[in-house]
Amino acid sequence: MIYLKTEEEIELIKLSAQVLGKAHAAVAEWVKPGVATKKLDAVAEEFIRSHGGIPSFKGYNKFPSSLCISVNENVVHGFPSNYELKDGDIISVDGGVLLNGFHSDSAYTYPVGEVSQEVTDLLSATKSSLYKGIEQAVDGLRIGDIGFAIQDFVEKRGYTVVRELVGHGVGRSLHESPEVPNYGKRGKGIRLKEGMVIAIEPMINLGIKSVVQEKDGWTIRTADRKPSAHFEHTVVVRKGKAEILTTFEYIEQVTANTSLMVEVK
Repeated sequence: MIYLKTEEEIELIKLSAQVLGKAHAAVAEWVKPGVATKKLDAVAEEFIRSHGGIPSFKGYNKFPSSLCISVNENVVHGFPSNYELKDGDIISVDGGVLLNGFHSDSAYTYPVGEVSQEVTDLLSATKSSLYKGIEQAVDGLRIGDIGFAIQDFVEKRGYTVVRELVGHGVGRSLHESPEVPNYGKRGKGIRLKEGMVIAIEPMINLGIKSVVQEKDGWTIRTADRKPSAHFEHTVVVRKGKAEILTTFEYIEQVTANTSLMVEVK
């Protein structure tokens, strides 16, 4: 069942997304060598709760943390831990906020210190592909148009798209219908309708597209252990042009003119 959101519900999701965007920025301040990833999780949880929200992920199917933190070859669903970030790492920070009965969901991948040009280019292409997908989230187009736009953009640049993990609807539940793959064919899949709220979240690998699940039952990593990047926005389908409900604005106030910055090209 796909729930179309009213304008009032969309406004509530935007309020949730503002708290999430600012929580991401609070985390970004701590993304540097020597910081344990569980510290990032604590910063996010404290910020979200102090602003009236609930971390969407904590307790979701027994997930133990407020953030999914995935470093280097880990694609998504990594646990915050005692691991201390090192120069040359990349870190995906994925979070959600429940506020006023509605969830928001977004993710950002940061370079830590000095990373290789190859990895810098992967981050830039993944972030850029997110916006290519969002351009297709328009009333009357189809889910496959979103996936095709992402897949076409990154594969032309030599990267691969994870198949096993996809975007999703967002609303009163963190994960709703429909599924939103990051690959697909133009004109295929369900028709998009104004008021659909979806999370678009390309997960793009430097190497092969295959992934494996670690023994913890959550963490997904690349099969060849090459890096993977992940960016995500929650958006609402509109006539003519999609509206992005989450925001990277606060993150980018922190990362501007620093080594954390990821450009869209």
